[in-house]
Amino acid sequence: MRKVFTKLALTLASLGSISAFAQKNDLGAWYMYFGNNKISKKLNLHNEIQYRNFDAVGDLEQLLIRTGIGYDLSENNNNVLLGYGFILSQPYVKGEKKENIEHRIFQQFITKQKFGRFNLQHRYRLEERFLEDDFRMRFRYMLGVTIPITQKEMVPKAFYASVYNEIFLHFNSPVFDRNRVYGALGYVINKNMRIEAGYMNQLQENKNRGQIQIGFYNNIPFTKK
Repeated sequence: MRKVFTKLALTLASLGSISAFAQKNDLGAWYMYFGNNKISKKLNLHNEIQYRNFDAVGDLEQLLIRTGIGYDLSENNNNVLLGYGFILSQPYVKGEKKENIEHRIFQQFITKQKFGRFNLQHRYRLEERFLEDDFRMRFRYMLGVTIPITQKEMVPKAFYASVYNEIFLHFNSPVFDRNRVYGALGYVINKNMRIEAGYMNQLQENKNRGQIQIGFYNNIPFTKK
């Protein structure tokens, strides 16, 4: 147990260093919680909160809250989900902060593959976005890979690398919305929890910006097996 807490302390210290780096270099920082909790043999509850800042802390860019109910088409793989998202955005417009609220309905399909140490995940997501004065639809595709480093599998006490690429496409013009490329180092705390810290570059039509990301993942089931 002592070794586990030592590794966790070192990981948390590195997260603090990343946050300080973001503040000094005027990078954005996203602090994220993801829950994917079994509520029956086939059903899962998805829940997440993302607190996104223009800098390290204090200058809110966006608060995103998402939830949904998923259904496993096969065990630990091929999950379909229907969800809802509430998004509060505070962009700068001509130097002044504005506030926008969006309600979002989304449908997604996730399928997973494994090749040796490489754990692949494909996520296809369709979004119906209800903005204050507009309605938009968007398609997203993400390919993610996790690779255990210190163990052969994603088991407790293992450090791992995580990368993904996600493209966003509008149903109207312009079709291209944005593309995200991400790389991170993570630590598996136990079979149901892990933490991750990394860097994401987001390319949009007229801007390109980096984000530091710190995420906590919780898969504790709400029901007995």
